[in-house]
Amino acid sequence: GVNSKICERLQLKNTKILSPRRGHLMKLYTYVPHKAAEDLRSILFQAGAGVIGNYDQCSFNSEGYGTFRGNINTNPFVGEPGIQHREPETKVEVIFPIWLENEIISALKKNHPYEEVAYEIIAVSNTWDEIGAGMIGDLEHPMETAHFFSFLKEQMKVKVIRHTRIKNTTIKRVAVCGGSGSFLLDKAIASRADVLVTSDFKYHQFFDAEGKIIIADIGHYESEQFTIEIFAEILRQKFPTFAVRFTSVNTNPINYF
Repeated sequence: GVNSKICERLQLKNTKILSPRRGHLMKLYTYVPHKAAEDLRSILFQAGAGVIGNYDQCSFNSEGYGTFRGNINTNPFVGEPGIQHREPETKVEVIFPIWLENEIISALKKNHPYEEVAYEIIAVSNTWDEIGAGMIGDLEHPMETAHFFSFLKEQMKVKVIRHTRIKNTTIKRVAVCGGSGSFLLDKAIASRADVLVTSDFKYHQFFDAEGKIIIADIGHYESEQFTIEIFAEILRQKFPTFAVRFTSVNTNPINYF
């Protein structure tokens, strides 16, 4: 997104999310006959479940047995109506992002062999390092602060940088947030960033740096102006035979005299 584009332009290494989010992960538990477990896992993986960081097709599986008795209106996959059945089953556990819940449950119900699918979904409170606000990374080589400011202006095509008092002579660790990023100041300090590159800091908020970090406010439009390159990359991937043209219209309402 916008933040990764800033990191790219500033040539940052070892980048990661500055403030990972909670509450975006869910976990599915379901129970399936042993002989159908492999096929069902594959279906769930295809639907987007089981991705953890750089790994996919992640699951945990435990064996046991389930009991059930169908009434006269059932047509059970195994067993007979009116008689309790005991079936060797595999408990399959997979994690998935909350926005895939409908797709995951639809795939589960469509492909599970049982008429009535037993499953549970629980919210996972883990932070998810793949999404969140802001990013942080390291310059390949430390820069003198004045040199870094010149580099920042050149790479981000900005005319002016509003900044707090320079607290150190070199910059190595850089936190970034496109758009309004003052809410990430504490996170940037806690992550030992030398500078937070963002925008929309108010006058009194600059005092909150308290000499622990340099705030570099480059302007809202300026911090997000390369979003157009992100859309261009998506269009080229989706429509490789199309020619992508960039507009030359500047929509920044702020001018500098």
